[in-house]
Amino acid sequence: MTDAAGAAEPGAGAAGPGARGGTLALRLALAFVAVALVAVALLGGLVAAFAASDVSSLASRQREQLTGAIAVAAGAAWDRGSTWAGAGLSPVLDLAASTGTDVQIRDAAGRVVVSSGGFARAGAQASAPVVVGGRRLGTVVTRSTGSGLNAADRVLQAALLRAIAGAAGLAALLALVTALVVARRITRPVARLIAVTQAMAAGDRAARVGEIRAAGELRELAGAFDQMAGTLDRQEQIRRDLVADLAHELRTPVAVLQAGHEALLDGVAEPTPDELGSLRDEVLRLARMVADLQTLAAADAAALHLARRRCDLVGIAADAVGSLSRRFEAAGITVDQQLSEVVVLADPHWLHQVITNLLSNALKFTPAGGRVTVSAGRSGPDAVLQVADTGVGIPAEDLPHIFDRFWRGRQAAQVSGSGIGLAIAAELARAHGGRLTASSQPGEGTQMTLTLPAA
Repeated sequence: MTDAAGAAEPGAGAAGPGARGGTLALRLALAFVAVALVAVALLGGLVAAFAASDVSSLASRQREQLTGAIAVAAGAAWDRGSTWAGAGLSPVLDLAASTGTDVQIRDAAGRVVVSSGGFARAGAQASAPVVVGGRRLGTVVTRSTGSGLNAADRVLQAALLRAIAGAAGLAALLALVTALVVARRITRPVARLIAVTQAMAAGDRAARVGEIRAAGELRELAGAFDQMAGTLDRQEQIRRDLVADLAHELRTPVAVLQAGHEALLDGVAEPTPDELGSLRDEVLRLARMVADLQTLAAADAAALHLARRRCDLVGIAADAVGSLSRRFEAAGITVDQQLSEVVVLADPHWLHQVITNLLSNALKFTPAGGRVTVSAGRSGPDAVLQVADTGVGIPAEDLPHIFDRFWRGRQAAQVSGSGIGLAIAAELARAHGGRLTASSQPGEGTQMTLTLPAA
């Protein structure tokens, strides 16, 4: 198994994941062996039980046939002597002894005529009538000894058990070898993930799992982990940029306020309406920054506090356009409205905020003489609102990040703002069960599309 060459190798703490990986591999191997042994034991037990039953049934039939043969031999001996007293039964006893069987012959009244010496100590019993000329003259009773058919039965069963034990041992060995290979293949990428996670926790933000050869799920886990690490890095960079941007944005109004107040306190400047108005503008600029941050915090919790009801998307869009109409006029931008009636289930306040953010963004990046088009209508089961402008557009490399919090691309470097307007709009769109997307061509403008479920 190989890891990506560029992946960061963990330093301290690498032994810990390796030890845990070894323990996990051992547990997996033992689990595989246990499953194999249980399966072999179950199969062996069933085979032994059925085989023993079949062997016992065969032995029982053989004993019955042997008993019948001995009964025929006893009948022939009686026929030669016409009485049990005159019958020569020694051949019958010899026949029984040669087959590992003890025999007892009884007359018609049940009295013992002759019996083998070990008959009382023998095992399984079988009996057959002695019939001559249609007359029942007595009974032959046989009992198995430790030799002959019974011995073959025991030998067969012992051989079967040895075969099962050997199969179990071989299965355990094969299971152990297979389990060690499979467990190592599984645990190596897991140990790699643990090591990289610990490296990141120790501050190595560049640590990555990289490409690994493993099961599909583990490859997906490694890819998702690296993607998460990349996202964390990007968010960390955004936070650092936020601190720098806020410091930059705050420096100017704070410096102006400080200089203005010091000039008033030192008597260098008079508290004229123009001087006080300039200071008030800087205070308002600071207030807008604080308001943006408060709005972002409120948007985070919007999904928990939405007061949804049936509302007219066209009416809300028209109100948002009306609230910004003077700013568009002052900037020399024409606003076109192409609105078709459509009803959505939404919170009017937050939906107004979304549309206002989209219009404000178009206002910032559309030069004088440009045009902003607001359209709304129904598209299948969805309500769609679009805000298109003829502004500077968004570079292709910046387009995937415009909904990230505090993201400020190259086009926004010269425009005031905190970079959270579109992030707020996207967050609120998701809270309403919709989505916000963007398409743009540099120099040709941008189109923002808000899609919401229609009521």
